[in-house]
Amino acid sequence: MTRRVLLIDDEREVREALGQTLELADLDPLLAGSFVEAKDHIDARFDGVIVTDIRMPGRDGFHLLSHVRSLDADLPVILLTGEGDVPMAVRAMAEGAHGFLEKPCAPSDFLAVVEKALKARALVLENRRLRLEVEAGDAAARMLLGQSRQAQEMRGQIRAVARGSSEVLVTGEAGSGTSKVAEVIHLLSAAASHPFVKRGAAGLAVEALDDNIAAAKAGSLYLDEVGMLPVAAQYALLDRLEGGLPVRVLAGTTRDLATEVSEGRFNADLYYRLDLMRVRIPSLRERKEDIPLLFRHYVAQACEQANLPEPPIPADVLGRLMAQDWPGNARSLMNAAMRFAMGLGEAQEAEGLGLAEQMAQVERSLLIEALRRQGGHATETAKALKLPRKTFYDKLARHGLRPEDYR
Repeated sequence: MTRRVLLIDDEREVREALGQTLELADLDPLLAGSFVEAKDHIDARFDGVIVTDIRMPGRDGFHLLSHVRSLDADLPVILLTGEGDVPMAVRAMAEGAHGFLEKPCAPSDFLAVVEKALKARALVLENRRLRLEVEAGDAAARMLLGQSRQAQEMRGQIRAVARGSSEVLVTGEAGSGTSKVAEVIHLLSAAASHPFVKRGAAGLAVEALDDNIAAAKAGSLYLDEVGMLPVAAQYALLDRLEGGLPVRVLAGTTRDLATEVSEGRFNADLYYRLDLMRVRIPSLRERKEDIPLLFRHYVAQACEQANLPEPPIPADVLGRLMAQDWPGNARSLMNAAMRFAMGLGEAQEAEGLGLAEQMAQVERSLLIEALRRQGGHATETAKALKLPRKTFYDKLARHGLRPEDYR
């Protein structure tokens, strides 16, 4: 368990006395006399807890508490005061303090609160470590980025269908990445150690279909744009599926297959067989809050591939990106990111939008980024943006944002 305690108090005698108490308890104190002196030791990776006096010259304990929570809302902060001020204690706990102690306090009381905070910190860090291990082995979290509700729901659907063995139909608009989703399904399935064969359905002859089924062995066969599968191959695939296959068939389409069936261009029985399990990829216009995250990722990817330094991405650029509908979805956004990384002009302008509309998009993107940084905590986000609570909530309502979507 972590043993580090960052202790901040402007009174040297008090600071040293409490530090000695911590040392005698076999803890590892780090002493500081002010916020300025302490802040460089604090980040989300700090593996200990913080004890700070409230009343200090310059930045006080409440400022330090706010700073810590902006970096890591789960980092315990214990506040000390020499005055028995009940309203101050209430405020401290309301703003997220882990504990509150009056000075002078008995060493046993002091150590009891510190030990409790250290155990809480150790549990948080262990849970984070385990979550990172899970996500490192979770292809959905690793390969399909996005923090929006729609992105999370899609990843949940993918994990659910991956556990089965039935056929899966992956639907989405052009450029949304149906083949990538199919690959993630394969990687999360029991067939992950077997081949993943990807083949375009357009013009696929029956013989070629059988060859690809054989190549997939006990793995997965992904048929891209299955709506373009020739009629003969449609009947052959249905026949193979009904006869039992060692391979799992995943099909992707950007077309409305129900319409293709009603207009006689796609076999109805095959459609219903493939549509047993479905994953729908939401378009970018449905989850615009994911655009900044995706754009940064694509820019970093492009810079790494081209051995270029990553350029800064101004908030107004992100605002303009979010103002667009992106009919080409992830593929179009990736192309824009590549142009931006190569310095071939700013990412696409929001054509037809006036200044008011563009400013609204910039404001929305700034609200989203702030909510994400504060882990969806509305109070901390409003403080970070220096907005009164009512103004902050009015802006959230205007832009259709909910803090809980970013927790």
